[in-house]
Amino acid sequence: MSFLPDERGAELRALFFESAGELLQTINDAGLQLEKRPADEELIRSLRRAIHTLKGDSAACGFSKLSEIAHELEDILSAQIGLSHGQQLAEVVLSAVDTFESMLTAYQKHAEPPTPAPLRTLIQQLLQSSQGAQPSTKSPAGSIPARFDWSEYERLMISEALLRGDNVFNIALRIDPNSSMRAAAFQLIRNVLHTCGTVIALRPEDNLAAASVEIVEASISSKHPIEHISHRCQIPAVVSEVRIEAAEHAETSEHELLGDLLEAQAAQISSRAAENSGPAPSNQGNSSSAVAAVSESSLRVDAARIDAVMNLVGELIIGKSMLHRTLTEFDVHHARDPVRGKLAEALAFQSRVLDELHKCVLKIRMVPVEQLFRRFPRVVRDIAKLCGKDVALEVSGEHTDLDKGILDALSEPLTHLVRNAVDHGIEPADERLSAGKPARGTISLNAHHQGTQVIIEIRDDGRGIDLHNIREHAIRNGLIKLEDATRLPDQDVMNLIFEPGFSTASEVTEVSGRGVGMDVVRTVLDRLKGTVHVTSSRSKGTTIQLRVPLTLASIQTLLFRVGGRLFAVPLSAVVEISRIQDQEIHKVDQREVLRLRDQILTLVRLDQLNRIHPVEIPNNTKKKRNFVVVIGIAEKRFGLVVDSMVGEEELVIKALPGEIVSSDLVSGASILGDGTVVLILNVPAILSRLSRSLPLGAIA
Repeated sequence: MSFLPDERGAELRALFFESAGELLQTINDAGLQLEKRPADEELIRSLRRAIHTLKGDSAACGFSKLSEIAHELEDILSAQIGLSHGQQLAEVVLSAVDTFESMLTAYQKHAEPPTPAPLRTLIQQLLQSSQGAQPSTKSPAGSIPARFDWSEYERLMISEALLRGDNVFNIALRIDPNSSMRAAAFQLIRNVLHTCGTVIALRPEDNLAAASVEIVEASISSKHPIEHISHRCQIPAVVSEVRIEAAEHAETSEHELLGDLLEAQAAQISSRAAENSGPAPSNQGNSSSAVAAVSESSLRVDAARIDAVMNLVGELIIGKSMLHRTLTEFDVHHARDPVRGKLAEALAFQSRVLDELHKCVLKIRMVPVEQLFRRFPRVVRDIAKLCGKDVALEVSGEHTDLDKGILDALSEPLTHLVRNAVDHGIEPADERLSAGKPARGTISLNAHHQGTQVIIEIRDDGRGIDLHNIREHAIRNGLIKLEDATRLPDQDVMNLIFEPGFSTASEVTEVSGRGVGMDVVRTVLDRLKGTVHVTSSRSKGTTIQLRVPLTLASIQTLLFRVGGRLFAVPLSAVVEISRIQDQEIHKVDQREVLRLRDQILTLVRLDQLNRIHPVEIPNNTKKKRNFVVVIGIAEKRFGLVVDSMVGEEELVIKALPGEIVSSDLVSGASILGDGTVVLILNVPAILSRLSRSLPLGAIA
């Protein structure tokens, strides 16, 4: 294994690893399609292009082992092998994706890559199987009656190709007499000829005429040797005999004139190249320029650079807030000063530009969720195969945009949910048929915007979640007491699946059963300031809904004070604000509750939660009136008791290290224009803390 030593080499490798990930996803997608369309010539060509690119790029970076095994894989990608051994070829391609991925991971860590010997064995086995399926005898030249009677124009094209130095072959192929669909056989032959080189002449010329023809004649210009073309043309069950011979120069005055013209043109191009030290203009050059222009219209930028710009925009927003406060103070003392109007206009202009800049930077960070959804057809296919089930995946809303950081964080929890849907949700085929369902199960992935959030749904049409089974396992595992199980609402019972270590699997398998995964989902969603909600119906299926913010860079918040500290909550989570009397607060099961119209709200006092302490000593005289901020997430409601309201403001979120804030109830902080630090509450964490202690009582 060798690496390029200079800085240029490091940049090249970084670019290679980024593009290699995209190539692997392309190869993976093509491998899945190959299972359905093994003889699709265009699909195999696109697959060869991706592997050829990976082979060349890895060789340029010094990753010889990866380049060599990619070259071996490229050699077996042909329409003949796809037609005769389609499923085996698809398995080899998908195994290659896993091998390439593990090798790339090792290269990124500057470690020795794992040996590709298992993949090489699969390739050799496929080659041996395909060679055994090829016709064992070759037809001698001349055994197929063929005239190769080309038109004058076609003979001119053949002469031009020969004068360029290309190999030109006349080919005759006899269609297998047992073939019942001559038109389809002709189409396959034509596709193979196009992969061997440039088709100059072809008889017959269309599928309609091929219906009554036994022999197909063609003339092709190719860089490949005659052995390669002969091997490609021996299509099992389609071609019974092949005849190939080299084309000859035509000795006519027209062809001699063509040769003279081509030689003169070549001399003219050479002289121009010598004078200008650059490529001569040609149609091919123009095409390359167009491709280069398209390529240069897009730019790869490291995510860290965008984050740095986002931080600077955040500082500008804080500066804007400082200017607003300064202008307000200026108004108080110099209300009639003529400079005041000019300052207000300048500040309004700066605010508009800054808002547009903020939106543009946010859009740069946005990527379609398709980047996340693309990996799941392979996940569903592998898990379904491992479990012996027939499962289809339906994807919609893949063009929904989401912050790149949030998208990357959702990868692991979404993978857990899809794997569980296949393993736990979808029933075996016999069970589905006995229940009146189709044998094939369906899992749906959907994404869409809703306000300032993105909703991602994972839905299956399986057996659903058995709440009675969950209650029994929760009691057995000590998660809840027997007396609490009966009065626990169904939704709270459903949420027990997110508790650490909880699993209803009867045995531990390669897929699931260890109780690891669903608690990771809730943990990640809490960290992203999102929520997860489960609905299920017996024998009809389960829907899991993930709600995450569009971005974590900035949010609209409601500011308030508790115990001298300034706090904020996302405005999207605020249902209403109310003022209450002390006598309206009651205690039930050692918890303060409030009857607000037709609902009973659990009240939360931030200064009484762990590791959040007031900075002011409360007065002995108790206030008679309190503000209550009603917070709502999904169907849950609770009330925050606060001392005073400050107002609404857009905040730029700054993540805080653990040594500064040790409470999980605070998700970040921000700085106001006057330099005041405001703590942003992690509402899902507060709700989770309440749910784990006692039921929240009645909810709206």
